[in-house]
Amino acid sequence: MLYSDLINKAESHFSVEKPFVIYRKPKENIVIGVFQNNNILHYVNDFTKKGFVFAPFNDEKQTVLIQVDEKLVADFDADNEGVKATKEQKINTIQKQFHVDLVEKGIKEIQKGSFKKVVLSRRLEVATEKSSFELFEALLNTYSNAFCYLWYHPKVGLWLGATPEILLRSENTQLKTMSLAGTKKYIENKEPVWGLKEIEEQELVTQYIANALEEEVNRLKISETVSVRAGNVWHLRTSVSGIMQTKNLNSIIKALHPTPAVCGLPKLVAKDFILENENYDREYYTGFLGELNFKEENFRDSNRKNRENQVYKSIKNTSSLYVNLRCMQLKEDKACIYVGGGITSESVPEKEWEETVVKSNTMLNVVLS
Repeated sequence: MLYSDLINKAESHFSVEKPFVIYRKPKENIVIGVFQNNNILHYVNDFTKKGFVFAPFNDEKQTVLIQVDEKLVADFDADNEGVKATKEQKINTIQKQFHVDLVEKGIKEIQKGSFKKVVLSRRLEVATEKSSFELFEALLNTYSNAFCYLWYHPKVGLWLGATPEILLRSENTQLKTMSLAGTKKYIENKEPVWGLKEIEEQELVTQYIANALEEEVNRLKISETVSVRAGNVWHLRTSVSGIMQTKNLNSIIKALHPTPAVCGLPKLVAKDFILENENYDREYYTGFLGELNFKEENFRDSNRKNRENQVYKSIKNTSSLYVNLRCMQLKEDKACIYVGGGITSESVPEKEWEETVVKSNTMLNVVLS
């Protein structure tokens, strides 16, 4: 299928207010479209249904599911030009002061022993004349190593993003996840040098995931920590894998989400602090999204004695869920961009503000270029 035909299908769905999502997985050259043929708002509770899920940050709220009434696949060849960097941001001094004060408040709570880490975020709004489909194509051309998506439901809203972080991937009973924390600005031809703050933050996230999965998976494996680039920033990443004790993802998702990489530690105390102090609703930012219980067919040839070449088919149950980072919500002619960072005892408020400025460029470059 041609990419233009897939976009025409999505535009048609959008014009009659029917839910859909179009997306491309990291390092792939196909774009997938999932379309629901009515505007009913479906929810998933025990994660046994099939569909494309979209979950909010607050795990006490319901996860939306787009039914797979139609699934289309199109080739997409990136032009490799991407978007140009925007001019230096004009800083909103009121928003800056609020965020610096918020970080200071978080550090004081850490020093009091309320929690070890908390992730604090902010939202900025910019005007845009670009359509959601133009923005999506810009994401595809710019962020080949990220999960890029455009998601729409008339009763929820219009979101798009390019996230580098996997919540989990499952293939039958095999499970993979990752911890992703720490941030450094990307400088061409220069490897990142990590400080105590970033290393401590990464270790906290990795240890939480290992502990959360201890009762859920067998043969738990934790990889070496490596530096990975996501757009204009570097992160630290550690891979975690194992064999699920049950095929149902419900308990694993509840154990992982929200992870310390987007919330904090201990999780419940950090989440309460976020909900009480950030002064805005994250909605689906730092939630998760992706394929839930998709069926994947595998074919292989087998040449056995006294038999002609035969084709064997196996069907796998797969799920690929991503943490909703580097994202925006579109409201008429405005783009609401969400950005945050992990706060530990080693954090410096001014530097934490600067980190959010660097991270926000991922989406701002797409909107303003």
